[in-house]
Amino acid sequence: SEAALAEMRAAAAAVVGAAVGATAAAAAPGSAPPPPAVSAAPPAPAPADGEAASRAAEFAWPLRGRLLQGFGEGRSTGLSIAATPGDPVLAAGDGRVIFSGPGPRGYGNLIILKHEGDLLSVYGHSRALLVKEGQSVRRGQPIAEAGDSGTDRPKLLFEIRRGGKPVDPAGLLPAL
Repeated sequence: SEAALAEMRAAAAAVVGAAVGATAAAAAPGSAPPPPAVSAAPPAPAPADGEAASRAAEFAWPLRGRLLQGFGEGRSTGLSIAATPGDPVLAAGDGRVIFSGPGPRGYGNLIILKHEGDLLSVYGHSRALLVKEGQSVRRGQPIAEAGDSGTDRPKLLFEIRRGGKPVDPAGLLPAL
């Protein structure tokens, strides 16, 4: 429905807005470019073991590749995964696209999916976006092509947010 789509767009705007606000606050005239954008909110606690186990069964890795940076390393609010340009980026779980387009500095071309409950998944640095806002997607469906938009090397920035706050994706994904 239109009301549900408007609610999802508001959630996407909150995620993108928090990243833009953090980026703008970090930039000072004449300073070097800031590190990748992060949410102004502190990371949410990891879910209880039983909850993580049940969610892990619902989410899948969006890309196979070497982990370049883990959650919480530096100012990271997600996982950075090495990619080859054009690698398919897959939806980590069933959901609806609430944002598909250029993201704030530090994210490049960005997709945000709304999942059951208050979970969002965020996919940054794509060279091509294969889905549109409002579209339903299934776990494992290609949603983008990996790239290097907004970054210095081909990679995927993958975040999970609960209630708008970043959580460690590793706790919601199956072991490699």
